[in-house]
Amino acid sequence: MVSPEQIEGFLGRLASEGASYNEIEPGLWAVQPGGELDMTVVIHHSPPVVVLRVKVMTLPAESTSAAKLYRRLLELNATDLLHGSYGIQKGEVVLTEALELAHLDFEEFLASYESITLALASHLRELATFKEAR
Repeated sequence: MVSPEQIEGFLGRLASEGASYNEIEPGLWAVQPGGELDMTVVIHHSPPVVVLRVKVMTLPAESTSAAKLYRRLLELNATDLLHGSYGIQKGEVVLTEALELAHLDFEEFLASYESITLALASHLRELATFKEAR
């Protein structure tokens, strides 16, 4: 099983590729991908999994916009996301992915991290229209 120290090692490798990170508390890190993406990927070592999560946006207050957003998120879950999914938590849209720690290696961790950042890079402009439609 991958330890928090090994996850920290994975994050160090990400940092060598341009990301930055800081440990919030033991087993919980905030990662900034860098570049044009102004977001924070939260990584939580929570055996038997490690969870990658990003806050995408606040839910729109207007019910018609919210209903259209929910539909679009479900469509994106079905067509664009292989392992992760969009969800709702405390009035926020989040993108989450969980990886089993039992046999996790850096390549699988990197693929999940890149999947989340790529999905956001390609979806954010469209999702922002729901926010602006309030």
